[in-house]
Amino acid sequence: MLTDSRKARHPRGTRMPALAGGLAAAVALFVLWPGAPSAQQQRLHLNPVIAKLIEGKTIYGLNTGDLSLAYAKEVARAPVDFVYADLEHNPLDFPALQIFLMGMTDKAAVIRKGNLQPNVALFARFPPEADQSQWVVKQALDIGLHGVIFNGVDTAEQALFAVRTMRYPQMKDSKYREPSGMRGAAAGNATWMWGLNGDEYERHADVWPLNPDGDLLATMMVESVEALKNLDKIAAVPGVGALFPGAGNDLSHSLGVRQDAPELEAAFQQILRACKTHTVACAITASSAEDVAKRVREGWMMNLIIGSSGYLVIGGRRC
Repeated sequence: MLTDSRKARHPRGTRMPALAGGLAAAVALFVLWPGAPSAQQQRLHLNPVIAKLIEGKTIYGLNTGDLSLAYAKEVARAPVDFVYADLEHNPLDFPALQIFLMGMTDKAAVIRKGNLQPNVALFARFPPEADQSQWVVKQALDIGLHGVIFNGVDTAEQALFAVRTMRYPQMKDSKYREPSGMRGAAAGNATWMWGLNGDEYERHADVWPLNPDGDLLATMMVESVEALKNLDKIAAVPGVGALFPGAGNDLSHSLGVRQDAPELEAAFQQILRACKTHTVACAITASSAEDVAKRVREGWMMNLIIGSSGYLVIGGRRC
């Protein structure tokens, strides 16, 4: 679990493994502050990203627009912990996303591990405004996704709405009743993909770290001047798991500057400070392995590399 510590730790020299040949895409680095062991840390999380974040381990992932069955099978056995499907810059194709997730099912891995936690989680990002539609998030989660990356979150109200769309309405005896959930009951394909019955799925299908037992991750993209003004309020919304300016392209356009402008870097650092203040995961796009190392030293929690192959790191003891 996350602690209230605001002190960044120096990164340890850990070599990042290269991804298997043919894996197209972007990688991200998540880093969280390690907390003291607790009973919650012993619980099996079915989202491998959350499980490793809690343990303070380094996590790898990649970005793709290729939702083919062949690529799904390749991703399932890749040396990563998650894949993030970009459905903003690619067709919004729910049937393809569902087949892709089914293709990632690796029965041999289940037998080896002896539990239902997949080796690779699936997140997705949707077109602007679409991901602020209740039905889009429900469709994605009912397919069986482990998290949603929300575009252009400019206000705390938008972040709150995003979190609510990912939550079921809570029972009266729930410890985490607020923010109240809006997700309709009946999980569709998710119970099949997670290998659970309906009641078991609902216990797992909540946002982390708001609910320490939750297995869904809500990531908010910071892409405008308005979002920068509201940064602390957005980060403070219960249920927000990570902040992410992406490559900074939309943010640089909102600022009216080019990608190499000092104003953009200052905005990145502002986002990083908000992440540390509110103890949420923080993401940034990096252009090279050297840039990744630099961002890790600064204390970033997510580091996305764009390229034909890459690394995604999410881990704790590197801050």
